[in-house]
Amino acid sequence: MVVMSSPLIENQKYEGIDFINEPLDLAEYEHCRFVGCNFSELKLSDFIFMQCSFEQCNFSLVTFNNTALREVRFLNCKLTGADFSHVHPFLLDLGFTHCQLNYASFNQLKLKETQFEHCEMEEVDFTETDLSKSVFAHSNLNRALFYKTNLEKTDFRTAYNYSFDPDENRIKGAKFLNPAVLGLLAKYQIEID
Repeated sequence: MVVMSSPLIENQKYEGIDFINEPLDLAEYEHCRFVGCNFSELKLSDFIFMQCSFEQCNFSLVTFNNTALREVRFLNCKLTGADFSHVHPFLLDLGFTHCQLNYASFNQLKLKETQFEHCEMEEVDFTETDLSKSVFAHSNLNRALFYKTNLEKTDFRTAYNYSFDPDENRIKGAKFLNPAVLGLLAKYQIEID
């Protein structure tokens, strides 16, 4: 059986393309830039994106199935409900700045040292995710789900609206600031003045 490899596309800029009406070719994309493109509700399966950036793109309700995301950065993107839980795990490296990630799923991924900067992350699913040494800078984590999550040495100092059970997660060496750290006591239903 002969295995065909995907074509390699390098150093291209894609701007203002609606990939719902004009499908993106299945390929390996390296050093490519996508600006103002629409991927919403697509099932992106078996693509490879290496050292690519996505700026002001819409990924709402996208499912990444066996998609390789290596050194991929999202800037000002809408990723509401995006499902990253089935990405290809090899060399997974993501970064998010000023992104809308509400209802996204990162279930069971290894996302060590991932940067989330100025992101809206309401009800994001981080169940059994390895987020060790990650940074949630100025990000809203309202009702985000952390369960059996590795948060060791994770930086929550400027994050807000987070609440999770320290007994159900690994938090050794994690960084917090007062008063936001009080979200760790929510399960006790106590009043703090």
